[in-house]
Amino acid sequence: MSYGNQNKPFNDVIAHKQKIEGYPTTTGKLPFLVKWVMVVLLGGTFLLSIFRIVSYLINF
Repeated sequence: MSYGNQNKPFNDVIAHKQKIEGYPTTTGKLPFLVKWVMVVLLGGTFLLSIFRIVSYLINF
């Protein structure tokens, strides 16, 4: 059993799939602006929910 070339296709079907679909070129990271919008929205939602719980407990 040879472990020399790990990327060698097993058969023609796999080679065809790799040729058609290709390999992902990015690492799956979100763009900078999208990431910060998500952080602001989720962080704001979290902070508002904490504020809502605290204000409910104070008025109770």
